[in-house]
Amino acid sequence: MNIQISQQMQNNLLGSLKEHQNKLLTTWSQLLQANGSTDGATEEEESKEFAALFLDALQHSNGNTESHEFEKVHDLLIGISSSRGRRGFSPRENAQYLIAFKEAASKILSETASDSTELYNANLQLSTLLDNMTILTFESYMKGREDVISRQIDEISEISTPVIRVWDGVVALPIIGTLDSSRTQVVMENLLQQIVDTGSSIAILDISGVPAVDSLVAQHLIKTVSATRLMGAECIISGIRPEIAQTVVHLGIDLTGIITKASLASALQTAFEMLQLTVVKRK
Repeated sequence: MNIQISQQMQNNLLGSLKEHQNKLLTTWSQLLQANGSTDGATEEEESKEFAALFLDALQHSNGNTESHEFEKVHDLLIGISSSRGRRGFSPRENAQYLIAFKEAASKILSETASDSTELYNANLQLSTLLDNMTILTFESYMKGREDVISRQIDEISEISTPVIRVWDGVVALPIIGTLDSSRTQVVMENLLQQIVDTGSSIAILDISGVPAVDSLVAQHLIKTVSATRLMGAECIISGIRPEIAQTVVHLGIDLTGIITKASLASALQTAFEMLQLTVVKRK
């Protein structure tokens, strides 16, 4: 939105806000602290930079919010909002950042305006500018939070799909949570890489931690088993609980040719038999 501020309003804004910039920053900081929307030194430096850039933009842009000066303000605000999102601020706290600035600026204007009409017009122009910027902060904040969530999902996927070498030639992959297409890809890559690294010939997929098995989950498991066999290893699926067995039968899912066991211990015993190993209790 292109907002043209009249020369009189521009002089009013600059003559009061620019002249009282230090007071503006102090008032703004106090409001942020009162709302619990600040985190100390980082916030203080960001606020100083924003206030200086915003007031300079008002001074040199002739009120044109699409000018190069305001583009720099927008870029800075995008960076600040994204940073606040990554630092854990809530949406409300993020919105309070500019709301508090507008409130602090209005207090300065009320102290310097010569009459009520001038004060009204100045606040109207300032509110229009900052309200549009507030919308921008929400968009940037959400982008920052999405980046955090995406990174956390990747980290959780790595943590929740550990491939464990349980014996020479045997690796196990306990799966916790729901399997979807993207996670299946991670499971498959980790498992196949571990088979290559350890030279294992048997892989155990333990689904004890999978809450439910539907046709889609079953298809993901079958794909993982097929990929494992292409690597020259045999795959055993363990953790088949009674309710999972009933669901598989009810859905008509064909697991023919895939070794399934009720528990990880039973799967490990089968793996030993396939490797012609015997575990005996010492006397």
